[in-house]
Amino acid sequence: MELHNIERLIEKYFEATTTVAEEEMLRSYFSGDDVAPHLAQHAPMFNYFTQAKKERFTKPVPLKPRKQYLKWVSVAAIAVFICGLYFYQPTPAPVTLADEYTQEEIESAKEAFALLAMNFNKGTEQLYHLEEFEKTTNKFLTKK
Repeated sequence: MELHNIERLIEKYFEATTTVAEEEMLRSYFSGDDVAPHLAQHAPMFNYFTQAKKERFTKPVPLKPRKQYLKWVSVAAIAVFICGLYFYQPTPAPVTLADEYTQEEIESAKEAFALLAMNFNKGTEQLYHLEEFEKTTNKFLTKK
């Protein structure tokens, strides 16, 4: 092969514009014994590609999934369930007012609420007077 042609193919190869046939020509050139000294630095790379192309994966590939993981998933689920039972704390029964407060405190609160309701009713009575005032005012304002 021409040395100039090989140099041009190497340039194309590093620019990633070679075809498969041109790359095969480069591999065959670098696998031979008559490699130019200034191109000898590229020979190990092309020889590696030739060797790598011949390598094959020979280990068997399992096509069926193994069922071992199902055993471990069930063991993990049981462990989580047991931990949940161990750390489970039931909620206490609801506390009634009689359990929390004395009878005097409950009666005092009832009196306070009665006083509040009485004062609230006085306020609503005042609103009734305000409503009557508004009606009479509107009578005078709408008469012309």
